[in-house]
Amino acid sequence: MTGKQSLLFDKDVYVRCTATVVGKKEADGPLGEMFDVAVEDDMFGKKSWEEAESHIQEMAVDKLLIKSGMAVSDIDYIYAGDLLGQLIATSFGLMKYEVPMFGLYGACSTMGEALSLGAMCVNAGYAQNVIAIASSHFASAEKQFRYPLEYGNQRPIASTWTVTGAGAYIVGDKPLDKKKCVLIKGITTGKIVDYGVKDSMNMGACMAPAAAELIEANFKDLDVDKDYYDAIFTGDLGEIGNRILSELLKEKGIDIADKLYDCGMLIYEGETKCSGGSGCGCSAVVLGSCIMDRLIRGEYKRVLFVPTGALLSTVSYNEGKSVPGIAHGVILEGKES
Repeated sequence: MTGKQSLLFDKDVYVRCTATVVGKKEADGPLGEMFDVAVEDDMFGKKSWEEAESHIQEMAVDKLLIKSGMAVSDIDYIYAGDLLGQLIATSFGLMKYEVPMFGLYGACSTMGEALSLGAMCVNAGYAQNVIAIASSHFASAEKQFRYPLEYGNQRPIASTWTVTGAGAYIVGDKPLDKKKCVLIKGITTGKIVDYGVKDSMNMGACMAPAAAELIEANFKDLDVDKDYYDAIFTGDLGEIGNRILSELLKEKGIDIADKLYDCGMLIYEGETKCSGGSGCGCSAVVLGSCIMDRLIRGEYKRVLFVPTGALLSTVSYNEGKSVPGIAHGVILEGKES
């Protein structure tokens, strides 16, 4: 343990391969050409939104295995999650692989949770290869957490747009290609933080305090400052949440505005009339596309990946509870750093 919340791994843990699957809106955005698979039909050929999201996970794992040249039998565990009740997108989407699985729920921070736990497992020597995956779907999330699409409700400017997509990763103890490898050097595990925000249409405000706590903890545990990283990527705070995060960190004496980016702001970048993208799939597909690409090419040597999650349910919201947040940090390095 390094400090109170962080681990620095004593063995090399690699992101061996990545695969991303997205819907039409995401493919039409500024990162469109960087995704592995883009599908025009948001139903993905299925009869329900939930089945569509399950199929997205299946497509991502299939693409991951093809890209890596590995077989299902090479995978020791799967760490996976989504936003739907009882993780039904995950359980139905990954059932066919018959691989031991840990179902995870960290809301939109789930990609960071999956990578963290998978990396811990590999570093400890309990597995050689694990898959970490997370997904979301705009329509299935709207159906569960907000309003049916047919209702046509107005969206406030603070709201975010749930990404339709999944990102899948093979985490292992050896690189597939030494010229194209990324190391998971360590992790910082977040705490649940609640500032009493109750606006379910302003997830950025709910999650920003957790991101601030996580980044501060990472700096303290590792005894570093912002110059240790080339960039820090939050998951889906959006424009409003990103501004709140910057202000909260400045109050703590930390100014990272020049190195702070948000996956939700990158995936649509002004192409949708809301604060940005959100959902488990948001950080999952942005990490697997532009962030990994920049690490492999040497544009970045070290980044802190901080996916963020709003821990609400329809029950807690309807009972008048506030929306706590959580964030998880994953330290990623290009091999030459």
